[in-house]
Amino acid sequence: MSAHAHTDHAHDDHHHDDHHHNPGFIQKYIFSTDHKMIGLQYGITAGLFLLFGFYLMMVMRWSIAYPHQPLPEWMSFVFNDTWKARWLSDGKVTGDTYNMFGAMHGTIMVFLGIVPLGFGAFGNYVTPLQIGAPDMAFPKLNMASYWLYLLGGLVMCASFFMESGAAKSGWTNYSPLAGFADGQIVNQWLAGQTQWLIGLVLLISSSLLGSVNFITTIINLRARGMTWMRMPFFVWAMLVTGFLLLLAFPPLESAGIMQLMDRTFHSSFFMPSGLYTKSEGLAELSGGGSPLLFQHLFWFLGHPEVYVLLLPAFACVAEIIPCYTRKPLWGYKSMVYGVLVLGFLSFIVWAHHMYLTGMGASVSTWFQTTTVLISVPSVILITAMLISLWGGSIRFEPAMLWACAFIPMFGIGGLTGLPLAFNLADLHLHDTYYVIGHFHYVVAPGILFGLFAGVYHWYPKITGRFLSRTLAHFHFWPSLICMNVIFFPMLIQGMAGFHRRWYNGGDAYLSKTKDSVNVFGNTVAQHIDLNIVMSMGAWTLALAQIPFLVNIILSKFAGRKVQSDNPWNATTLEWATPTPPGHGNFTFEPAIYRGPYEYSRPDHDEDFLPQWIEPKRPETEKADQPVKVPSHH
Repeated sequence: MSAHAHTDHAHDDHHHDDHHHNPGFIQKYIFSTDHKMIGLQYGITAGLFLLFGFYLMMVMRWSIAYPHQPLPEWMSFVFNDTWKARWLSDGKVTGDTYNMFGAMHGTIMVFLGIVPLGFGAFGNYVTPLQIGAPDMAFPKLNMASYWLYLLGGLVMCASFFMESGAAKSGWTNYSPLAGFADGQIVNQWLAGQTQWLIGLVLLISSSLLGSVNFITTIINLRARGMTWMRMPFFVWAMLVTGFLLLLAFPPLESAGIMQLMDRTFHSSFFMPSGLYTKSEGLAELSGGGSPLLFQHLFWFLGHPEVYVLLLPAFACVAEIIPCYTRKPLWGYKSMVYGVLVLGFLSFIVWAHHMYLTGMGASVSTWFQTTTVLISVPSVILITAMLISLWGGSIRFEPAMLWACAFIPMFGIGGLTGLPLAFNLADLHLHDTYYVIGHFHYVVAPGILFGLFAGVYHWYPKITGRFLSRTLAHFHFWPSLICMNVIFFPMLIQGMAGFHRRWYNGGDAYLSKTKDSVNVFGNTVAQHIDLNIVMSMGAWTLALAQIPFLVNIILSKFAGRKVQSDNPWNATTLEWATPTPPGHGNFTFEPAIYRGPYEYSRPDHDEDFLPQWIEPKRPETEKADQPVKVPSHH
């Protein structure tokens, strides 16, 4: 079917010693071309960006909950006095600062946090191991992909220290607002909004290099016997994610470059004629551009991007559930076809983000229909996982706790999205906290829980040591509770009409509440106290991550050592490698004899039958014929 039958990588017992010289520190840990080290680089970098994005959110939550109080010292200590004087008013968060933190929180969490953690870290580390490859198809391209990502992230975050501050036009960066933003800066190349676009182009280039690499690796470098339907679901999910990135990111890269031209060379790709601003009057532009075109190009990436975030988490959970229930994954083929359909449909739903642009009834109907359709493959995936749990001998290891929590949390995220599929409902809910609650349920307790599950599952393979179960419980239970304390009230506030961009949490409307005619002011008064509940939940969630960080670092040095290369008694190929895997991964040439989830087979003594174990043959056959050893040719 495939195989690196003619690969140059020799896989014998002397592979680790003879085939590679011992690289120095810089080549091994910094400019590495080994997929495992690059995966770890992605993971650590993405983790740091996630912490920074989390911090920005905590500052925003303070502004929403306590708009009349200055930032407390434990939050503002990271800023120097000059920065505070520029961006805080008497120590309080201003509207400009809130917009800046809001735009950068969204950008950092999505582009610099979850995509690199799911696709870059887990994808890079696990995919070659699961298909029996010695490395990615293009190791140097892999290294270039990481460094472009890091450079793009640093360019974006460095803009906080510029005169203009970082980007303030939302994480979506819509024109014409983003075209005018930071207009007071003489050299537009040194404006935060421009730096955001430069960073975006670098990040997209990184993702394109990565996606080409993944697709090539999965198609060409599978071990002998690894047919398409013997691939673990994890690999299928990474293949689909690679195609999503490859096909959806170029339109946004074009849009980013065109918006860059609008800002720096005064073109008008997205700037219409007749724009009038309060400060400058009638704008001096060539005009004739289409702001709507930018929205279409952005959301043509934006919706596949949701599945780029989601599929790695699905992939981790789909590996974990069979292993900890000691049952095959139920409906494996349905899940494979489901994820392929999901990938296809994700390209034809983008304009459900744009119902308020007045696109007309017939176009709206089309996007309503496709949006409802895309819930079908998602439900197939979730249902298959639920049924896989049924009747299993479940081991509630830490990874399994996160995987089990992922299912209902993602379910809430998906169900709350259904009303938004219909333009009539979306007319009222668009840009309210309902939308924030919906997609954060998908991304935070959904996707992040799946990725946490992956960390707890593969950590013993990566380091040779187990994570502490006690600390894992101190991480899991508060995180599960706090996620719901933060995001469920958002759904209630959203239906009451709370807008997502109020930097004071709706406080400005309360001055009118004495007037009984002001219905909206009264509605805000009823629900504004939820702001404090949600903010308390957010700060407690931050504390709940401390046991995880302590666990990750301490267990590397003091954790209980694994007793075998396959500590969970799993069946997929990554557990056949040494622990941790060396350069080239395998000490033998892997050959695949069966599907990826052969658990609890009645014809086998143990409750798992790994993919790489050669089938037993009858005694008479053994006597007559010599055993065929897998060879390269």
